[in-house]
This record gives sequence, structure tokens and C-alpha cells, in this order.
Amino acid sequence: MNRPVTIQDVLKALDEITGGRLVKGPDDLGGNNPFVVTKSSGIPGKAVTELPGLVWGETGATVTKAAVMMTLTESAIELAAATGVNCLIAHHPVADGTSSGGVPIAHYMNLYGLNVIELHEALHGLHPGIAWLHGHRAVEVDIRCGGLAGNILYVGEALPEVQTLGDLLSRLRRLMDMEREEAFLEEERSFRGCDDLFEAATAAAPTIVLGTPDDRVGKILHIFPHTGFSPEHLECVFRGHPDADTVLATISHVPPGHALIEKARELGLRLVCGNSHALEILENGLPLARALAMMLPELEIRIFRERMVSYPLDAVGSESVQRYGSDIASRYLVKERALSR
Repeated sequence: MNRPVTIQDVLKALDEITGGRLVKGPDDLGGNNPFVVTKSSGIPGKAVTELPGLVWGETGATVTKAAVMMTLTESAIELAAATGVNCLIAHHPVADGTSSGGVPIAHYMNLYGLNVIELHEALHGLHPGIAWLHGHRAVEVDIRCGGLAGNILYVGEALPEVQTLGDLLSRLRRLMDMEREEAFLEEERSFRGCDDLFEAATAAAPTIVLGTPDDRVGKILHIFPHTGFSPEHLECVFRGHPDADTVLATISHVPPGHALIEKARELGLRLVCGNSHALEILENGLPLARALAMMLPELEIRIFRERMVSYPLDAVGSESVQRYGSDIASRYLVKERALSR
């Protein structure tokens, strides 16, 4: 391609990558495209509809640089504008206002001349990468387990090199470069003089919930708890695969006391929490970016990786900005009568 890459070129490449799952026109919004999905918890006014394809921008716009990310935020918008990126490809659905700093997307994107594409359920189920990273070969994939859109299930067979649960965890640590992530966190703690500092990818590290590192692993039921996967789903899936020995929960973890743990125990299954959502940029974002680079080799593609950290209130920022926060709070936000209660 000798001419400049356009947004239309990116959309065409993504449509080929996904096997034609992008929105093509108004008919796709009326039920013809199964990947146009509305997500709702029943909170009035908070539902979001996924529209795989161009959310904002112009198809004829020239792409300077493209960035693949998990979730569009105001930080991503500002990073793009400051570094010459004008095509943002977000995995998760984009919500007006929420994904754009509390203002309409149109205002923020037009300010910087940005184009936004989303690609969520339309990417799911296209590759076995997350299963492979977690040490198994997916022999069955269901992206609507129990009829629930986005409720993904893999049924997998452990790879020859993954004999035990300990092998599975060691594999993840190596592939996700966790040793370096942990070392970086320790450096930041030392630099800031704050040991009480946490980061999402390392805090939500893979762990064995039911079982021991020496337990053998053969057939895996790979679930994603945050998608609505329930104990009832697990029981139903196990009936179809009674030879399964391990439940693997990834993207999201199963917290202590959750009913899924008790159901796995009841069924005699081991349970492992694998990678958390904080690492999906490597699991899904990196393959997508590589595929796009193969199809449009002349296009510069960046990865926007989130890094969420937690500090104690008193450890954040400089002494000056701490004084600012306290002064503003005491002068304008907290009334004297409230403090006297």
C-alpha cells in the first residue's frame, strides 16, 4: 500500500481478522449482527451497547499512529494526543461520558482529532491464546455458556509440559514476566519510600484455591467468573465433562467464600485462579496488535498498557499537593458542623 493508511483500511483489516464481525450498516443494529450486544445490570440509564467497529471518527481520516488498549479512559486520550496517536482501538466497549472523562465523546475526540474503534465480543473466541498461556489446548469453546452473551467457557486438555498445578503457575509466571513486574514494584516502593504500595497485575497474582502444586492436571474447565458464570453453570458443564479435574478461573478471580469454590469442592474439582484482567492486554491485546501489524506493516502500532497502583492517602504526591488537598477539603468540602458530629 503506497498511499497513507486510513481508518477505513484499519476497519477492513479488523473485519478480516474477525471474520466479518464488524458493524457494516444500520441493519447490523437491528439484530442481524450477534456481536452487537447490550450489556445491562438493570441500572437505569447505565446500559451500554457494543458496536464492533468505528465508534467515533471519519473512515477517510489518515492514521498517524494506532494504539491497541483494553479500556478507553481520559488518560489514554491524553496519552494519544500527546504522542501523535490518532486511532484508538479499545477492546472493551466504549461508553459516552464514562470513557471520555465525564464529557461527551464528541467534544473530547474532536478536540484532538481522534478516531475510536471498539472490538470486544467480536474478538472473543477467535484464538486459543488464553488457553495456551494457561497450559491447555481448548477442545471446546462456548462464548455464550448457558445462553448468556459473553459467558465464555473453554474445555481444555493440559499440554504435555503441564503435568501439575505447580507447572501451570510456573508457566504463567514465566510467560507473563512476573519476576520483572515484581522487581519493578519493589523498585517503586523503594523509590517512593512506601512499602504499602500495590499494583494490580502483581497483587492479583495466579494462585491455587483448591489443591496443591503437586496435584496432577488433565482436563480443565476454563471459566471467566466476571461474565456471569455461576455454580449452576459449573454443575451443568461438569455433567457433560465428568472426567474434568480442574477449574481454571481467569480474567477475573474467585474471591474467598464465593459459591463457585464450594461447588468446585462439592464436585471434587481443583480450582486455580490464573491471570487477572490486569494482564488481558498481553493475552488479547498483543495478538490483535500483531495481527494488525501483519496486515498493515506500514502502520506504526503502539500498546497502551494500564498500570493501576494503590497508595495510602498520606503517601500520594508531594508535601505541597498534600497540603493543597487538605486545605481544599477543609475550606470548601467539609463543613464545620459535620466535623462536630
